[in-house]
Amino acid sequence: MADHHPTTGGHPEMDYPEHEKTYELFLVLAKWTTILTVGILVFMAIVLL
Repeated sequence: MADHHPTTGGHPEMDYPEHEKTYELFLVLAKWTTILTVGILVFMAIVLL
């Protein structure tokens, strides 16, 4: 039968600090992309209407 890793310890080969930094960067980029998109849409609504 396959070896099972405990759910509390996580995978021993995974670099958790690097994973958390990458996820934090993803959240920051997603937030600013959303803000920029809304800003562009508001600008277009004011200028084009």
